[in-house]
Amino acid sequence: MNDFSTLELQHDPRGFATLWLARPEKNNAFNAQMIRELIVALDLVANDGTLRFLLIRARGKHFCAGADLAWMQHAAQLDFNTNLDDARELAELMYSLGKLKLPTLAVVQGAAFGGGLGLISCCDLAIGAEDAQFCLSEVRIGLTPAVISPFVVKAIGERATRQYALSAERFDGLRARELGLLAETFAAQYLEQRVAHWVDTLLLNSPQAMRACKELLREVAHGETTAAVRRYCENAIARIRVSGEGQEGLRAFLEKRPPAWQAQEPRP
Repeated sequence: MNDFSTLELQHDPRGFATLWLARPEKNNAFNAQMIRELIVALDLVANDGTLRFLLIRARGKHFCAGADLAWMQHAAQLDFNTNLDDARELAELMYSLGKLKLPTLAVVQGAAFGGGLGLISCCDLAIGAEDAQFCLSEVRIGLTPAVISPFVVKAIGERATRQYALSAERFDGLRARELGLLAETFAAQYLEQRVAHWVDTLLLNSPQAMRACKELLREVAHGETTAAVRRYCENAIARIRVSGEGQEGLRAFLEKRPPAWQAQEPRP
């Protein structure tokens, strides 16, 4: 565990990490310190070649209530350039999470407002409780979801983003699943059971292939079928086939045995 005040970064012996938001007394709301610590934590994760994927979770009742009120009160007294510096820090957090080479899975309970919804949108996958509450609440207090907006649009689409950003209305986990923000919803009491299921599922997969797949999906995200995209895809499959894990996976499939990466440490 690292020396953070607002977070916990835990490593599982099976080869993944869990990044916990750990300000439950403040409903895990962002302040400047939490944002800085999240950037540092993501940098540690990005440079750890032993990790296969990252979970993002939250201590307490709520995932993240958005911006901390005291932090917002302080920001209101700052000039444009200082506010711009704050915005750049938040953007660095979102873009660092969005471009992380590891697969990321957010686990959501309670409220996920403003920047909390942004964090979820930056992740590759997200699951959550049916009664979780989501909101792009910024316009209610005279602001906009500026920094997180590109990620929210990618996660739920432009039309839905317009609806919820302009109305600031809340929606629940079931609606979040309909929008594609969450891959799965369930009653809150099944949270740990479903997290364990998703962890076990991801542990079946080649770590190298998951990273390569994430890079591939970035390249083809716009659905273009240009000559350059075609060449990229042809090279991508050729590279992974001749890689060590690609070769091991093919041999294991033909020999009807588990591949080497499925030989994991026992569940802690």
